[in-house]
Parts: sequence; structure tokens; C-alpha cells
Amino acid sequence: MSETTQTPPNTHSQAQIEEAVRESVELDLPRTIAELSSLVRIPSVAWSAFDPAHVQASAEAVAALVRELGVFETVQIKRSAIADGDDAGQLGQPAVLATRAARNGRPTVLLYAHHDVQPPGDDADWDSEPYQPVVRGDRLYGRGAADDKAGVMAHVASVRALVEAVGEDFDLGIALFIEGEEEFGSRSFANFLIDNRDALQADAIVVADSSNWDVNTPALTVALRGNVTFKLTVRTLEHASHSGMFGGAVPDAMLATIRLLASMHDADGSVAVEGLSSHDTETPAYSEEQLRAETGLLPGVSPIGRGSILSRIWAQPTVTVTGIDAPSVANASNTLAPAISVRISSRVAPGQPASEAFAALEAHLRAHAPWGAELTISEVDMGEAFLVDTSGWAVREAKQAMADAWGVDPVDTGIGGSIPFISDLVREFPQAEILVTGVEDPDSRAHSPNESLHLGVFKRAVLSEALLLARLNARE
Repeated sequence: MSETTQTPPNTHSQAQIEEAVRESVELDLPRTIAELSSLVRIPSVAWSAFDPAHVQASAEAVAALVRELGVFETVQIKRSAIADGDDAGQLGQPAVLATRAARNGRPTVLLYAHHDVQPPGDDADWDSEPYQPVVRGDRLYGRGAADDKAGVMAHVASVRALVEAVGEDFDLGIALFIEGEEEFGSRSFANFLIDNRDALQADAIVVADSSNWDVNTPALTVALRGNVTFKLTVRTLEHASHSGMFGGAVPDAMLATIRLLASMHDADGSVAVEGLSSHDTETPAYSEEQLRAETGLLPGVSPIGRGSILSRIWAQPTVTVTGIDAPSVANASNTLAPAISVRISSRVAPGQPASEAFAALEAHLRAHAPWGAELTISEVDMGEAFLVDTSGWAVREAKQAMADAWGVDPVDTGIGGSIPFISDLVREFPQAEILVTGVEDPDSRAHSPNESLHLGVFKRAVLSEALLLARLNARE
């Protein structure tokens, strides 16, 4: 917290200020949705195969919205060097950094979101064009409409509501960090924190990049799984051979790969890799019917794993094959394949270091390689799991703001996915409380075709954050 010149106190009571916040969020909602739609029209994919000019345009559009708020002392578009990998040392994608110092002993809050988006995939899988936002019913459809340009706009709209309620001369310190490459691995994130540590110092950090329990119930994410991904190449032959001439005596790489991958799961689909741990946690009620409805699980297909469904998603490890390099069906020939490569993605339960999980996975694969197949593991990437200490003051304030905005108490949830950069925030700012919030719901389909934002959820998420900011501004 910082101490500077005293300013005259706001003459309105806290109740009056919060009522003004509510009114501002309500009246400004059409404008906020229009601004969000403008951001969605920018195809800001940070992946190397896409035009980086779109990410730059997106950063500039976000910076313009932030400058219009009129309350930040600095608003900059900044880049930092990529930390690791083949591109180490090159500049990452543009991020927006805005700062406003705290006054009169008030806390500082860091607001994080990201303006880059996933690739659209096949346009034919969308009911409308990915980058042409469309409202159907109570949902706004478009790539990034939920993940995470809605998070960006939740920050902008909540700050705007605070300004309209108390004026520009408030005491709360705010740092705004809108990243430009979260969907591309946050490759310069760690260096960005180091390069801008002083500007990003905060008492609480709001990460608006998660989901809610449903469209009527808010959630605070208190557990995230870590992740380990790598490329596995299985080789059994020096060169391809005729399957008719030598099949039955020579193991081909495809067969070896299938046998090896199958060894990583039990018959019920539970992970069977010794050394991968689970986290003991209580989970809310969640039925198989709800799982089917939210995932599109086919009627004849059963769920996998053991334990409560949410413990499987939040607190147990997974092993998934997310890609394979092999001859296509169209190009298949009667050939024994000499080598097959797959991409393996493992989610790591909270409490287990990612490096320990990788060691367990590597040991299992090498111990179970069939017929002496040669294994090569490369392109390893790891992210740490995260557990929130829910006893802190910022968690209490956030939960109360959610309850008041939604009219329903929030649920503590885990997320099956990973946000690896959280561990970077914990490392650089160990005293800050981290609040993982979001604007999504189970039907948002982030990363998938027909991604969408429920506008009622969005409104309540903005109100939750705006009330939180108003209360932090009054916090002694």
C-alpha cells in the first residue's frame, strides 16, 4: 500500500456508492457489449502461423479503451523477451499495462486478463462466422467472446462503474495487465513480470479467466491442475517394410505405440501410471446426467475413472493423446510404419510438482515400451498446479461481492484445466492474494466452435468485480 497526499473523502455513504455502481453497470451494459463485440472482430491469434498484426491491433484497441477511462497514470503497450525454447530472447506478443498508484493507505489490486484468442478451427463447424459476433437468445457468439475478451471487458467495465460512482479521484491502486499470448503458452509472461515487477506489485490479484458453476451461480476457482505435455516418438524399424512380407514377425511402430499408450490406463479408464498422485478434496454434487449434458458424451459411451466425477476432473491426474503423426487413411499403404509420434498431455493433481509428474510419466513409458521399441521424448512443457488459501481477506471480500451481485452464494470450484502462469504470479508476488474469477459458464465452449458468452453471467460478473473494487477503495 502507498501513502501520499490526503484527498477529500467522498461525501456519499458506502451504500449509496454501491447503489451507484449497480446503476452504472446496468446502464452501461449495452455499451460494454458493443465494445466487447468490437474486440471479438479482431482475430488476435498469437500462434506463430497467424498474422501478428492482428494481435497488435487488439492490444491497441484494448489500450484505447483503458485510456478512455481517464484514471490511469500510465497506459502502455509492452513486450518482453520469450524465456525458453527455440524462440528464447525474441520478443513476445504485445501486452497492455496500465497503472494507478494507491493513496491514503488503500490497497492495490492487479487485474489480469488476456486479449489473444484460440484459432477458430474449421469455419464449417460454426453456426456463424467466428469473428463476426452474433447475439442469439441470451448469448453472444464469437471466438474470444468468452475466453478471454469478456474478461478484458469485465475489468474495463468494473473500473468504469467505480469511476462513475465515486469520481476519478479515488484512492484504490489499480494495475491492469492484459496479456497477448496466453493461448500460445504465455512464453514471455515470466520475463514480463520481472521486467515490470514494480508496476505490477499488488495486495490482491484478480485473474478473470475461469468459469462459473452455472448461469445462476458464481464460482471462485480455488484449485487448478498442473500440466505436462511432450512429444513421444516410438521407433521399431530403420525403414518402412512391406506388411505382407514381414508382418507377423516384425513389430511396427503403430502397434508398439498403441500397446504403450494403452498401458497408461486401467480397464475403467483410470490413470495407471505409478507416481502420479491425486489430491484429497471434497466436491459438490455433480451427476452423470450433468456431465453428459455439458460434454456431449454419446448415449452409449460411459464415463471413465473412479471416485466422484468432480474429483476425477479437479483432483486426479489425466493422460490424453492430443495429436498423432501417422499415415492418413487416405494415404495408407501396406507398410509397416518405422516410427510414430504422438503428443501427450497430462493434467497433474494439485499438490504434485510438475517435474515429479513428468519423471513418473517418463519412467512408466520407458518401463513399458513393448518389444524393446526405442523411445524419444522431446518438446517437454510443464506448468504447476495451484491451490488457494481461502482464509484471506481478499477471498472473503470477493465471495461477498459475488453473493451480493448474483443473489446466490458462490461455490468454491476446481478446474480441470491449467493456468500455468499462476505459479509465476505466486513466485514473483508471494504476499498477494490471487483470486481466479471468470465470465464463462459450462455452455461457453471456450476453445471450441460456437464459443459464446451468457450475457446475464457477464453482467453479474462485471457487477461482482465493480462491487469488489468499490469496497477495496473504502478498505482502511
